[in-house]
Order: sequence, then structure tokens, then C-alpha cells
Amino acid sequence: MQDWFATPPGRYLLAWEQAQFDEAVADVFGYHALQLGAAGVEGLRTNRMPHRWLALPDPDQRSGRAALFTDFAALPFAANSLDLVVLPHALELSQDPHAALREVERVLVPEGRVVICGLNPASLWGMRQRRAHLYRRLGFGDLFLPEGGEFIGYWRMRDWLRLLSFEVESGRFGIYRPAVRSEAWLERCRWMDTAGERWWPIFGAVYFLVAVKRVRGMRLLSADWRRAAARATAPVPIAGKMHKAKADRAD
Repeated sequence: MQDWFATPPGRYLLAWEQAQFDEAVADVFGYHALQLGAAGVEGLRTNRMPHRWLALPDPDQRSGRAALFTDFAALPFAANSLDLVVLPHALELSQDPHAALREVERVLVPEGRVVICGLNPASLWGMRQRRAHLYRRLGFGDLFLPEGGEFIGYWRMRDWLRLLSFEVESGRFGIYRPAVRSEAWLERCRWMDTAGERWWPIFGAVYFLVAVKRVRGMRLLSADWRRAAARATAPVPIAGKMHKAKADRAD
């Protein structure tokens, strides 16, 4: 997506996503944060953790900011070792997005956060991309969005997170202007961003999710838990009544 971010629609998308990441990660605290993919997006720019890394899936993606190259479905981190993971379009470009999300759940500490943005198939941009794929099968036409990967719907993503014991903390849509390549036409349709947020919010071209890893607690029972329960239910004399009984005997 690096080259596509240099196009007019790519710059429009990048500006919106950068603003969302800056706001979402600014007040997330901890020690270790990781961004997977999309070197064009500085997903950890406003975060203040002492250790922040960018991981890319392919060494051919030249970026001076990259700290490591790895398969997103096999991250080189211990379990429960990261406080924050951001995924700008990493899942939809992954060969096995569900395995990548499971790996994110593994490396996150309890109460750690994952921030995800993805392209919405139920949008003008999603329809334009599907139509372009059809035209390419017929031998003509160009894709509007970068080639590779597949769309993952907003509600499908929430289901995946729920199955992995994530609790969605916030979610929103953005990018309501039509799928045009011209910067002039994008500017003419600026009013659609305001109208879209009010009248058709779920049809934004991109969605943005923040989820928290929840780990259910448990209480270990000792070997004599039955006797402890019996002692807890045994009758206990009330201090006030005992004092009154002693006073009556004294009289």
C-alpha cells in the first residue's frame, strides 16, 4: 500500500487513519508497543511507551522505520509480553488473518489493547473494488485499491475479536467521499464526510476498532474448602443478645 498512499485517495485515507491512531494510542500506557504492517501509517507516533517497533511482512518493503521482518502469524515475542498492538490493514493483507489475530491475542498482556483499521466492503470504495475485479476478469480495467488481500467486514471482525476474548472498547467508520481518483473531485465531495457520519455511518470506506484483551479470573480452592464453607454457614451468636442475656441473669 506504500505507493497507493501517494495517490489522492490514498492521501485522503492516510490523513483520516493517522488522526484516528494519534487519538487512540496517545493515552495507552505500558512498556512495549508494536505496529504490524503499513509503514506509511505512523500508528505509534503519539504513544509514549519506551519501546515501540514496526514489523513488516516482507524485507522488500524498504522502510527506515522497520525494526523487524516477520510472519504476522508467528510473532517473535513471548506470550503476554506486549501492551499495545496496532494493525493498519495488516489483517486484510495477511494470508491467514485469523491466525494473525490469534497471534496478537497471544502476545498481548491481559488488559492490553489492539487497534485495528480495515476497509469496509459495504461502502462505495468496496463496491468500486469488486466491480474492478470483475472488469479485470473480462480483460480490462484497473483496480481502485491496492491488489492483494481481501476485505474483512466490520461485524465479522467484531465476531473474531469476541471469540478471542477481546472486548470492543470503541468502533467507528470514516471516509464517505466516492471512489474517485481525482483530487479535485475529492475536494468537491468534502461535504459527504459530514453527511455520511450523520445519515449513513456504517457505509464508510474504512472502519476503526479498539479492543481490550480480557482474561477471566479464577479463585483457587484449598483442600479443605468444604469444611471452610461449613464453618462460614454455622450459626454465630449476636453480641447484643448475649449481653442482654447476661444482664437478665444478673438481675
